[in-house]
Amino acid sequence: MAIQNFQVVKISTEETYTLRTAVLRADTPNKDPKYTEDTQQGTVHLGIFDQNKNLIATSTWVINSWQDDPSAKAIQLRGMAVSASHQKSGLGKLLLDAGITHAKTHGAKYIWAKARDSALAFYLRNNFVSVGDGFTESVTQMPHHLVVTEVQV
Repeated sequence: MAIQNFQVVKISTEETYTLRTAVLRADTPNKDPKYTEDTQQGTVHLGIFDQNKNLIATSTWVINSWQDDPSAKAIQLRGMAVSASHQKSGLGKLLLDAGITHAKTHGAKYIWAKARDSALAFYLRNNFVSVGDGFTESVTQMPHHLVVTEVQV
């Protein structure tokens, strides 16, 4: 699979739900794919479709301050999901790069996320740092860490 054949596009909130449920709610007590920030002003949903027009990767980008510098502009990455058949193929990196570009256009100083421990290595490979102790996220009941990166202009 050639990554250059895939394009990141803006998508609607509703288009994210099926993939979020399949990937981010699998094996969790909560099956609701909706986030309170989904319709918040400034929230952007990105997606990647395969040749059959199936959504195979998605991420949501929310204007939300970073706890250690609340006066600076920041973007929170929420709900990064890549279909099981396309994981470890580079699609997550494509979404991340598009989100970083989005953050730059909004003058954000930081991008941060609540990263599942199972995805922590991905974020660390992509210039994020882990901040603080791990925690169990209340919705998924899975172990997470906060991760953050400074947006390079």
